[in-house]
Amino acid sequence: MAESDEDLGSEKPPQGGGHGQAGHVSVLLKEAIDFLAIRRGGTYIDATLGLGGHSYEIARRLGPQGRLIGFDKDPQALGIAQRRLSRPSEAKDWPQITLVHASFAELGQRTSPSSADGIVADLGLSSMQLQNASRGFSFQAEGPLDMRMDPHNERTADQVVNRMREEDLANVIYEFGEERRSRRIARAIVRARPIRTTAHLAQVLSAALRPMKSAYSAIHPATRTFQAIRIFVNRELEDLEELLKAAPAALKPEGRLVVISFHSLEDRLVKDALRAGAQQGLYRILTKKPVTASGEEIDRNPRSRSAKLRAAEKI
Repeated sequence: MAESDEDLGSEKPPQGGGHGQAGHVSVLLKEAIDFLAIRRGGTYIDATLGLGGHSYEIARRLGPQGRLIGFDKDPQALGIAQRRLSRPSEAKDWPQITLVHASFAELGQRTSPSSADGIVADLGLSSMQLQNASRGFSFQAEGPLDMRMDPHNERTADQVVNRMREEDLANVIYEFGEERRSRRIARAIVRARPIRTTAHLAQVLSAALRPMKSAYSAIHPATRTFQAIRIFVNRELEDLEELLKAAPAALKPEGRLVVISFHSLEDRLVKDALRAGAQQGLYRILTKKPVTASGEEIDRNPRSRSAKLRAAEKI
């Protein structure tokens, strides 16, 4: 698993790309657009709209007959993307754009069969979410134990940290954080209850985990546990499985699926789904090995070092 300072690489940089907006360009943006092989007048789905980085690059290639559909759980991100994707004054042939406040797990219910020429999913956490302390994603700032991408969801990090049985908590940390010291961590969390803030939780984790003389110690001791809780709270892997199941039916023949993942749990699901699809005669795999960021992109944006892009074409 590739690791970043905060979230094992599963956070995305601020996305730019339209109307002179400032900010970093999305990770592997050129590669994703190239693999989509965008057809003018086609229909494309951005399953992880974020701040609109990929969507803007897709939209400006579609023409007036084209259609772009964007999904996102986060209403704040949707609002920003909507402004970014509004028709630029200089654009005379902007496509029809539909933004959907929903998880990409609902793609199968919200799109018609064989309707999409391409689907792109850029998984992970945006810096906008991470840097907003009130969202509770980061252990580097004082914030509530929230971690919900969709603030309307019932499950919160506070419920996981303060109410879950110790054994179940250890299992979550082990499964979704790949943290082999999960039992020790769960025990420390239960003993420290109630834990009310991200900073308090980070202190408990740091105290529970003695420094280790290995590459494993290169990351903050809270990293894997925060990742595990966030993935569990937002049903990230379950939703990804639903997207991967729905994609073949949603794509037209020769339509393409492009997925950028940021940690091994996601990448494994994507790799296995594309391989199974190829064995069933549904896909032609376009990436024998995952595409990774260039040295230049990693220098410009260190978080891109853990990104892996996989792509396939529907047969």
